[in-house]
Amino acid sequence: MTDTKPAVLFLCTHNAGRSQMAMGFFKHLAGDRAIVYSGGSEPASDVNSAATAAMNEKGIDIAGERPRRWTMDDVDAVHVVVTMGCGDECPYIPGKRYENWELADPAGQSVDAVRPIRDDIEHRVRGLLAALGIHVDSHTTAD
Repeated sequence: MTDTKPAVLFLCTHNAGRSQMAMGFFKHLAGDRAIVYSGGSEPASDVNSAATAAMNEKGIDIAGERPRRWTMDDVDAVHVVVTMGCGDECPYIPGKRYENWELADPAGQSVDAVRPIRDDIEHRVRGLLAALGIHVDSHTTAD
């Protein structure tokens, strides 16, 4: 685990929607002031196209990301693990900081249905960054 920068791991089942959007916002807003990973318990073959389109509306391109299975190395490398609907499939290590974000699954949803999920994720990522001591100017938008 790095001592100089906070590190976060976003986990969901398929690593194709929620966790990819969260990682996209985190990278965009934190820049090089933090480290971020994402993974899934049952990775999909591609990132959700509606999630990609919704993030493009915010000026964040996640189309180049690839869903991947999380590893224990990922968990060991971070300060915070954020789970999003992977239940018992998500790893748990005593002493590690965990947050569970209850979010609708964007799988199979239209872009219109994904937008409120995306906006909720952005709000939560901003709160997490603040809790980690990473100041994000309120004028910094993902638009």
